[in-house]
Amino acid sequence: MAENARLLLRGLAILVLAQLAFACVARPTGDFGRAEPGIVHDMAMPVVGKALASARKEPVSGFNITDQEQEMHDRVWRFLVAPHAKDWLFDGSVELQRTRIIPPKDDHYRADRYYAWLKSTQYQSSRTRYSTVGNHAGIDIQTLPTTFAAICAVIAVDQQRATALQDLSRRLPATAAADVEARRAENDAFIAWFVRALNYRYDSYDFALDSLLVETPHEQSVAVDETLRRLSVFVGRANRRDFCGNGGQMAGYGGVVIPSRFQHKGDTEIVLQK
Repeated sequence: MAENARLLLRGLAILVLAQLAFACVARPTGDFGRAEPGIVHDMAMPVVGKALASARKEPVSGFNITDQEQEMHDRVWRFLVAPHAKDWLFDGSVELQRTRIIPPKDDHYRADRYYAWLKSTQYQSSRTRYSTVGNHAGIDIQTLPTTFAAICAVIAVDQQRATALQDLSRRLPATAAADVEARRAENDAFIAWFVRALNYRYDSYDFALDSLLVETPHEQSVAVDETLRRLSVFVGRANRRDFCGNGGQMAGYGGVVIPSRFQHKGDTEIVLQK
């Protein structure tokens, strides 16, 4: 009876937190569109999300997040939302998905929302809409190299965890292997989300350019088309999971080589990659 009461109370607590989360869904932003830290979005909602993800039988790791994983999350976040385009990327549902309160639903997005926002925005010149598409795609291109590097670092961390687990498993808690596998699955799912978001951005820009060519033809389309061609290179790499610039092969990547705990004491240096 006591156990049933405890489970009921926990369920009610989760429900209350979920209601709070839905009341302030979109993640607040500060200067330059950066996410602002806060108790609701960085603590309460993730706690609820982990409980709900676990109830859905999704992988949930008990590990603390690494600096590399935090860097990846921070850099990828800007590709998941679009405050400059009035929620054409569904900023509210993005936050619920980020905190795992709801399962992924971004695969249902339609590529015409960006153009709908662009069309309804009043400009003094119809040429400005071309400039807007080019500027948005150009900013994405500028930030993609560092985003790819952050993802590459996380892939390396997952490989380092697996190596360390193989060498040290006899000294670790019984839950370590499950946590390693769950964290890899979490990271893989987050990277896959980024790939979908990048494809959605490119498809939205591409749809907008095609539509502008029909609605308001201008010579500015040539420059925008070239910008989208450069963006498509990153889209292709993301679809191939080539975040490290080596065709998707991870050999030799990673910030630190983890030394074996079983090697001779005279060889304890941590070798930094050049």
